[in-house]
Amino acid sequence: MTEWVERNRGFVLVTLINLAALGALLFWFQRPEPTSIQILTPEPAPSLANEPTPTQAPLRVYVAGAVMRPDVYRLAPGSIIQDAIMAAGGATSEADLDQINLAQELRDQQRVYLPRVGQANAPPPVTGGESLPAEDANPTATVDLNTATVEELETLPGIGPGLAQRIVDCRVANGPFSTIEEIKTVDGIGDATFDRIKDRITVGN
Repeated sequence: MTEWVERNRGFVLVTLINLAALGALLFWFQRPEPTSIQILTPEPAPSLANEPTPTQAPLRVYVAGAVMRPDVYRLAPGSIIQDAIMAAGGATSEADLDQINLAQELRDQQRVYLPRVGQANAPPPVTGGESLPAEDANPTATVDLNTATVEELETLPGIGPGLAQRIVDCRVANGPFSTIEEIKTVDGIGDATFDRIKDRITVGN
């Protein structure tokens, strides 16, 4: 046996080397796959600052008095009296801006009245808010075309100082109105304006 090994030493050595290489190769292919490490990044907590802000409803403000276009206007939240006057076409040449705080912030359903220079017993510059004033909420609160003053006529929607004065002038020149429809004979009052004020006017008994 020893003699055979001595004679075939080279063959045996090569065989052992091949077996070792084969074993290493089998071990390489059969080794377990390394476990992958997954790094999880925590999701950021929701921030209230990034949440959308609910859309605020516009302010509904009635602008009357010495403005170019008295009417109800929709204004952005945070608007001030100056914004309301500008929405109504701006102040007339008769407006007394010193009697009103243009920087006052408005609330929904307020009434803004811009007085004229020298006007006596003018309504408060700002009334109401969040709910209509009692006189506006009362459907029976009407204005008598035959006895109303210019200031009282200006409380009607769409009637500014110019129209109010023409109504009084028409009444003085032609006598009392017989029906509320006769107000359409006043220059500047058409069917659209009449439809807006017809429930608020009367000619008395």
